[in-house]
Amino acid sequence: MTRQIRFNAFDMNCVAHQSSGMWRHPQDQSWRYKDLSYWTDLAKLLERGTFDGIFIADVLGTYDVYGGSNEAAIRHGAQVPVNDPILLVSAMAAATEHLGFGITAGTAYEHPYPFARRMSTLDHLTKGRVGWNVVTGYLPSAARNMGHEDQLEHDDRYDVADEYLEVLYKLWEGSWEDDAVIRDRESGVFTDPAKVHEIGHRGKNFTVPGIHLSEPSLQRTPVIYQAGASPRGIRFAAGNAEAIFVASSTKAGLKATVSRIRDALEAAGRDRYSAKIYTLLTIITDETSEKAHAKHRDYLSYASEEGALVFMSGWMGIDLSQYDLDEPIGNVKSNAIQSTVANFQEANEDGSEWKVRDIAKLGAIGGLGPFVVGSPSEVADHLQEWVEDTDVDGFNLAYAITPGTFEDVVEFIVPELRRRGAYPDEYVEGSLRQKLHGRGDRLPEEHLGAGFRYRADA
Repeated sequence: MTRQIRFNAFDMNCVAHQSSGMWRHPQDQSWRYKDLSYWTDLAKLLERGTFDGIFIADVLGTYDVYGGSNEAAIRHGAQVPVNDPILLVSAMAAATEHLGFGITAGTAYEHPYPFARRMSTLDHLTKGRVGWNVVTGYLPSAARNMGHEDQLEHDDRYDVADEYLEVLYKLWEGSWEDDAVIRDRESGVFTDPAKVHEIGHRGKNFTVPGIHLSEPSLQRTPVIYQAGASPRGIRFAAGNAEAIFVASSTKAGLKATVSRIRDALEAAGRDRYSAKIYTLLTIITDETSEKAHAKHRDYLSYASEEGALVFMSGWMGIDLSQYDLDEPIGNVKSNAIQSTVANFQEANEDGSEWKVRDIAKLGAIGGLGPFVVGSPSEVADHLQEWVEDTDVDGFNLAYAITPGTFEDVVEFIVPELRRRGAYPDEYVEGSLRQKLHGRGDRLPEEHLGAGFRYRADA
């Protein structure tokens, strides 16, 4: 039986996202990120292509590791200026019926109590199409802007995230019983107070005594996304994540990461396939292979390798401006995204060491993931090969230019995969969780969060 491939779009409320310099391309529209129509039109396009959703990244600081300053980031437009991702979702949801929305928000600098209400509100307004990409932070500048001298150590940030999720599960799953809201016009009772419960949380990092302010939404807990592939990140994902984003420049590296994640899910008492795993990829395609490669050459003439090193320095927590371009990064320790550093300490596809120059060329279009260039048939062959060989579920698609890259995927790749029986013809009805996993709108019983549901006999 042919395995179905899933697509997710990867974007950010800024210019060019991970393809620094591509905003200069005459066909790129990412500079319109400030216009609501840019986002609603993109949402409609993705829904036309039956994408699972759009994953909207975010940062709360600037990339100032490269050169010890944010000057290069500001000059290249490297995720600055950047606007809030959450405020886009209601408009995109109103323009679509099925598309899911994965919103990035961190656990380091916002209290979980107001965040719980914000996500419940969006789950109500979207009729259950919201997911939350849980991040623990990686930019020291974000910590400083929030009044801290520096960010916590990598694993300590996950310890905070564990408690953050515990508070949220108590609010979303345990504060309101399903039948608490009765709306009885005759008695004048809107909600039965006996069925709304204070959570009484007092922990190391957070104290939340009261009730959740929102009545239960369709999913209660939004679909939990997670993107950390370090050992601590995988342990966190094993208990919480329902969709996991990974990035690997080699097939061997991706296969190993996917295997570690599935083993961890199983060790946590969950099914190996209880989380959908998407890997980062940029597709450059056209009617023919010749046209696709010509398009790629055109894109490269606009890409900024220095801009790529600005990103890579921030993601790795290493100032790559201090290295010679033909020097490998060596055995260094990172307090940023540890899996990114590990990727570039492994051998390249050809067995050679990753040099700083190689990292810059890889990251110039689409960021940390590889890109594939070719005709619809060639690209489809590549996608099916990666899914079969690595056990990944689908692809988190970055762009070279927008909406052009996504238009090409919808026009050329989706029909080709459908002809092969490898891509869905239509959406499953229901919430984002139901669309992804087919097991209903709420967290399954074996999920960590389900253990915080209110039970009268508890």
